Amino acid sequence: MQILVFKTNLSDSSHINAIESSLNVHPDIFKWNVDLQDCDNILRVVGNNIAGKEVETMLGNAGYYCKELE
Repeated sequence: MQILVFKTNLSDSSHINAIESSLNVHPDIFKWNVDLQDCDNILRVVGNNIAGKEVETMLGNAGYYCKELE
């Protein structure tokens, strides 16, 4: 199991709702959340064998900024 952390521009619940279905149906993502209190609107993804670029692409295709933090 791995935890990936991303900086995003998901700034409110409507943005989170827009990406929810994509993240919820991904077979390798077990759990995820967005910290809207953090200045970087941190997205945390818990999963198995998922590449950070894949999550970045999923959010990018939905029109949002997403960059994995190291």
